[in-house]
Amino acid sequence: MAPKKKEEEPPKLLLGRPKNTLKMGLGCLPNVGKSTTFNVLTKLNIPAENYPFCTIDPHEAKVTVEDERFEWLVKHFNPKSNGHAYLSIFDIAGLEKNAHLGEGLGNNFLSNIAAVDGYIMLLRRFEM
Repeated sequence: MAPKKKEEEPPKLLLGRPKNTLKMGLGCLPNVGKSTTFNVLTKLNIPAENYPFCTIDPHEAKVTVEDERFEWLVKHFNPKSNGHAYLSIFDIAGLEKNAHLGEGLGNNFLSNIAAVDGYIMLLRRFEM
């Protein structure tokens, strides 16, 4: 009698980067409100001045993600330990027109964006 064939395990799918923190970058054109939004989200007080390139090097802050469902689960199941999810937020300098020609931060802007998992594009609304 022939031996039984081993069942093949389905391939494991990995989506994204396996880690417990997410790195998000705030960005857009200069003087749109990136640093102000960063200060509101992180409760920090980095300079948010009204001139281009107030932010040259990205600012980073780690923020705890508060979730009522997590608190409910901890209360009802009483695990030995628990840990909140964290969100790392980066305040990235604004993208200048003709950055591809080296104006503004040029290619440094691209390296700052490559360091984050996601990008939050802030838009400015003008009065008409």
